[in-house]
Amino acid sequence: MDTKVIRVDEQHMDEAVIREAGEIIKAGGLVAFPTETVYGLGGDALNPTSSKKIYEAKGRPSDNPLIVHIADMEALPAIVKEVPEAAKKLAAAFWPGPLTMILEKSAAVPGETTGGLDTVAVRMPSDRVARAFIKASGGYVAAPSANRSGRPSPTRAAYVEQDLAGRIELILDGGDASLGLESTIVDLTVETPVILRPGFVTEEMLREALGAVEEDATLYRDDSGQAPKAPGMKYRHYAPNGELTVVRGAERAVAAYINERLDEGRLENKKTGVIATDETLEGYRADVPRSVGKRTDVSAVAKGLYRILREFDDEGVELIYSESFDGAGVSQAVMNRLLKAAGHKITDV
Repeated sequence: MDTKVIRVDEQHMDEAVIREAGEIIKAGGLVAFPTETVYGLGGDALNPTSSKKIYEAKGRPSDNPLIVHIADMEALPAIVKEVPEAAKKLAAAFWPGPLTMILEKSAAVPGETTGGLDTVAVRMPSDRVARAFIKASGGYVAAPSANRSGRPSPTRAAYVEQDLAGRIELILDGGDASLGLESTIVDLTVETPVILRPGFVTEEMLREALGAVEEDATLYRDDSGQAPKAPGMKYRHYAPNGELTVVRGAERAVAAYINERLDEGRLENKKTGVIATDETLEGYRADVPRSVGKRTDVSAVAKGLYRILREFDDEGVELIYSESFDGAGVSQAVMNRLLKAAGHKITDV
């Protein structure tokens, strides 16, 4: 099929374009759309055939749940068994925004959308184009990131087109995503809420809203063999084509180790890349050195990560080394994505 790309402006939305996108979803088609986190690949969340199409377009395992996107709180009761008090508190604090909640699903949500689970992941994006599109689509849009499965998530429409052209009907081009990392996911179906994926809504923020919160044990280590309860838990994600290793330790030791490995790679005629910060970039001997910004500006680091991974692919980089970004808050989300992209290949020096 031919994939149409239409530019949309959050401040001056073309209602005809939004209606066109909504009609595609209602007819069972697929539309990629902008959100504040990354671009989503949308289908009708209540139509099992649409969810199957999403898995097929992405090449995504069908036990990897999709997130149902809604545009207002009035839409929530129809797709969950109940709206617990914890969900009301989190919605008041963080919706619309980069937070996904896991709740017990109602019969209205097909198993094809939830990966066969009795729970459903729900989010309300803050991007105005996204919410207008969701409303025009009937109010319930299932949407993983709009990329081929395992690839770095797309933060701009060009990357969506690179991965999915010919596989979906329409791409709504809303410019660069403002955040650049997927939403925080918190499981509210257990006694103490559990963070299943870190993001811009941090553990500290969740504790302030709810009190006790726990982290899932697999956030920073290899995945378990269990069925994933949320997107990004089981399979290798966010990965560039090149081999990526994260190196952790004191600044000088990290730089020395990475440069040794870069030199070895060059002797093997491999094109090399490095992910560093403004403070350290000049100290590396990579063919393609990339800075994610100042280490003190973690939001900028998060926003630039997927773009850099995509740029490495564009330039044919085969061997990649990255500094680590340990710390609290959004740094946890950055490390979670880096480790996923590296297949949990990390070296301590």
